[in-house]
Amino acid sequence: MVVKVGSAVITKQDEGLNYEVLENLVYQLQKKVKEGYKVALVSSGAIACGRAKLKFYKKPLALCEKQALASIGQAALIQAYENLFNQYGIFVSQILLTAEDLSLRERYLNAKKTFETLLKWGILPIVNENDTVTTEGIRFSDNDTLSALVAGTIEADLLVILSDIDALYKEDPRENPQAEKISEVFRVDETIFKMAGKKPGSLGRGGMYSKLLAAKMANSMGIPVVLLSGKEPFILEKFWGGQEIGTIFWPEERKLSMRKLWIKYYIKPEGRIYIDEGAEKALLEKGKSLLLPGIQKIEGEFPKGACVECLNQKGEIIAKGLTAFSSYDLQNLLSSDERPNKEVIHRDNLVILSS
Repeated sequence: MVVKVGSAVITKQDEGLNYEVLENLVYQLQKKVKEGYKVALVSSGAIACGRAKLKFYKKPLALCEKQALASIGQAALIQAYENLFNQYGIFVSQILLTAEDLSLRERYLNAKKTFETLLKWGILPIVNENDTVTTEGIRFSDNDTLSALVAGTIEADLLVILSDIDALYKEDPRENPQAEKISEVFRVDETIFKMAGKKPGSLGRGGMYSKLLAAKMANSMGIPVVLLSGKEPFILEKFWGGQEIGTIFWPEERKLSMRKLWIKYYIKPEGRIYIDEGAEKALLEKGKSLLLPGIQKIEGEFPKGACVECLNQKGEIIAKGLTAFSSYDLQNLLSSDERPNKEVIHRDNLVILSS
C-alpha cells in the first residue's frame, strides 16, 4: 500500500516537525511492514522543515528560496524518519521524483523496478517531489497527485491519504462546522468535486480538491483510496480494526493497460493536433488509429514519439497519444498537395479522454 502524509499533518506552523504525530505514524507503519505488507510512504514537509530550521518566515517565497529550503529540510525529514524506523529494525530509502522522471518511459520503468526491488527487500521507500531541481514544467501539482502516480507505478492494493481533515464533507468544514460527512464515494464525478473547495491547507499546496483528483486517478487504476485524519492517534489501527472513519473511495474496474494509464496520467503533452469530425468518430466509436487525412492543423513543436492532445472541432480535448511524427514532419505532410494515409498515432498509443 501507499500512504501519503501532508505537511499540515507532520509539521507545526514555523516549528518544524511534529514528533508526536511522526512517532505515532512510524509506529503504525512499522507494524504493517512486520505483518507482511509492502508499504511506500509519500511524505511532504521538506520546505516546512527547512523554513523552521533557518527560522526563515518570509512570505511569499521565490522559487529559488523554496528549492533551497527544500534541500535543507529534506535532509532533516529523511533523518527523522530513519531514526524513528531504526528503533523498530526497519530500513528506509529516499526516492525524490520529478514529473519528468515518470513521464519518460525508460526512467518510469527504472523507477518501477527500483520500487519493486526495495519492497521485495522489506525496505520502506520514502518518496517526495524533488523540489530542489523541479520547475513549473516538470513538477507535480502536489503530493496528492504524486501519491496516486506512485500507487499506480507499484500497482498498489490501497492508497491511504492522511490529511488535516478527517473525511470528505459536503461543504468545507472549516467554513461550515455543521457540514455533513461522506463515508463512501462510488464515483468521483462533478457532484463530488463541487463538495470540495480549492482552498489548500496553510502548509501545503493541495486541498480537498487535489485529494479528489488523486482519488479519481487511483480509482480508475483499480486502486481504492481512503482519506483519514493524520493527526488522530492510531488512525490506521482504527481503520484496519473496522471502525467507520474517514471516507473510502471505491475503485472502478480497471479498463486500461498500465501502458495506457501511463500515457493518460504520467505524460505531459508537448503539442496539440486538431482533427475533423470523421477522425473523431473513428477514434471514439470505432477504436481506430489517427490517420493523417483526419488532421486539420497542429500546434506546438514536438519530436517524434512525443505526447500530444487530440482536439475536436469544438476545441474539446478528446484523446492523448504518442505521435509517430515530429511537428516539423507533420507540418510538411499537411502542407503537401497529397495527403498519404499515414498513421500518425497508433491506437495502442492512444487513450480516449472523453466520457
